[in-house]
Amino acid sequence: MNTATLHETTAIAAAVRSVTAIGADQELLLIPLSRLRPSSRNVRKSGGTSIPELAASIARVGLLQNLTVVLSPDGEHYEVVAGRRRLAALKVLVKRRKLAKDHDVPCLLVPDAAARTVSLTENVQREAMHPADQFEAFAALIKEGRPIEDVAADFGVTPLVVQRRLKLANVSPRLLADYRADAVTLDQLMALVITDDHAAQEAAFYESPQWQRSPDALRDHLTQEEIDAARDPVARFVGLDAYEQAGGGVRRDLFADEQSGVFLADAALLDALARDGLATEAEQVRAEGWGWVEAVPRATYADLHLFQRVRATRREPGKAEAKRIAKLEAEQAKLQERLDDENEAIGDDEAQALQDAMDAIGNDLDAIERKLLVYPVGAVPRAGAVVSLDSKGAVVVHRGLLREDEAKALRAQQRGAHAGEDVHEAGAQERLEDEPSALAISEKLARRLSAHRTAALQAEVARHPHIALVAVVHRLAQRIVLDGYHGSPLNISADPQDRLEQHAPDVVESAAAVGMCKVREAWGQRLPKDSEALFAELLALPQSELLSLLAVCVGFTVSAITSREGDRPAALLAQVVNLDMGQWWTPTAAGYFEHVSKAKALEAVQAFAPGEVHRLAKLKKAQIAAEAERLAAGSGWLPAMFRAPEAATQEAAPQGDAQEMEAGADDERADETQEMHEAV
Repeated sequence: MNTATLHETTAIAAAVRSVTAIGADQELLLIPLSRLRPSSRNVRKSGGTSIPELAASIARVGLLQNLTVVLSPDGEHYEVVAGRRRLAALKVLVKRRKLAKDHDVPCLLVPDAAARTVSLTENVQREAMHPADQFEAFAALIKEGRPIEDVAADFGVTPLVVQRRLKLANVSPRLLADYRADAVTLDQLMALVITDDHAAQEAAFYESPQWQRSPDALRDHLTQEEIDAARDPVARFVGLDAYEQAGGGVRRDLFADEQSGVFLADAALLDALARDGLATEAEQVRAEGWGWVEAVPRATYADLHLFQRVRATRREPGKAEAKRIAKLEAEQAKLQERLDDENEAIGDDEAQALQDAMDAIGNDLDAIERKLLVYPVGAVPRAGAVVSLDSKGAVVVHRGLLREDEAKALRAQQRGAHAGEDVHEAGAQERLEDEPSALAISEKLARRLSAHRTAALQAEVARHPHIALVAVVHRLAQRIVLDGYHGSPLNISADPQDRLEQHAPDVVESAAAVGMCKVREAWGQRLPKDSEALFAELLALPQSELLSLLAVCVGFTVSAITSREGDRPAALLAQVVNLDMGQWWTPTAAGYFEHVSKAKALEAVQAFAPGEVHRLAKLKKAQIAAEAERLAAGSGWLPAMFRAPEAATQEAAPQGDAQEMEAGADDERADETQEMHEAV
């Protein structure tokens, strides 16, 4: 070790003798710690933090700066007017039995009349070390060969703190210089050091518009090709330990908390591990007799819409089953009452245990409900199931799925089974099966949903400057060059379409609207209000930032409000920006289910929780809405207005006999849809 220990420092001070003349009215003394006490004339009244860390540092390297004292009125003690934290740290070492009570402490004795002046001078006439200097100093210590653990002990901090300082010292020199000049914040630096690549750090910061340089945005930019282990459902299911044991690459953010900041580099390995983990569940589902079972960890709502579904009916439970259901529901209700009881003090561990018990009961009830489902004769051997994961990483099974050829074969089988029936009745039944559901939503709800779609579309256009530019040129060329008046989702007169709350009061709280509002405010603070000054500012902007501003402005002009469920305003614009309403909107009771009829709500439940339809049908509308919200969570379900036209067509469910499968679109339309998917 290159530094002096506490005992070495004390020995050196003692060698200077107990009294050394400093000036005419000042003396450097070695005073027993027991005779030192804080002074009320110390001008620093706050800041007495990190005492344990300072104590650890003094124990390792000694007291490097003396205390400043005046003689107490009692003539026996000395009052510390400068060095209160050092005094407190020394007393901590006494309590820890690392120092004797009468340990000699180097102190500068000053005249009583100068007490406040000396205290103020010590605190004012000093300049704090710049954090960047601290980062580089830590790096220099490690470069000298000092172990991280030793450096941490010297400063009374954890090794993680030292590792963080080293990480910040390794940032791009250009960024570090701008940090010294206050052009980069510490939070931005901490986000950028997620990578050691200086070129990537600089590109993420300097090539992004000012309003996209928040720490979160910078971190997302640098990890966009990786998987966030805390958020990704497949990563939650597999587990970080299993992934690392399999050799998966991991990038850790040293500045994140324990629950986040881990990014996985090998998506293929992660999905393979998830498929292996789902294999056991898949075998159990296969034992139910399904024709095929596939484990697909990332099955999306759009993927599942490629299938038609077999409609199942729920038989009435037998006496034993009904008794079992009633018992489980009673136990579940008691547990819920305990969790909801505000008068009962329940710790976190106990609350988690109660929740786990409720989940176990819920699984038992689900297993019973599955046994009560009855599928049409011959449907199970032909249909299949997909074992996947929900948004929280829990296993979910989608049963009764039919591919196109399987659906045709099952329809043919069922038609043959009813060959003896009256031809007219059979034809009428077939027409009924081919007709889509007549259930529709109200004009008011259509406007409400389209307001949310408009807000999301505005946000997506703002994120795609090239498409915003195309949309503007398209509108101008249409009107000026081609002298046309064809409809366009853009209001080229630059009137912002930002009064969406008149159609949907809750849209102002949506992620799209909140994000657009923040972006608008950021640009508003940056741009001058004077017209000539604004022109000059825009003229000086880099083309990338000018396009970003254009995209924001164009986004705010987008309008896609409609009163009809079947309309798709701005469909082409939505297609080119890959609008996915699942990222912008969540089905809730207040936002959707309370505004549709009971039959329409049950129609939606049929899509994401078919086994619950029979139970919900017995409830009141408000109860159905609440249960539908709960069941829809994590399913990815969206109303027809939010889905691509072909997906909405596939969702149209038949209302025929309960013993028959759900009919899809007619064969010709289904073939066209399949060709579209294959082309994509």
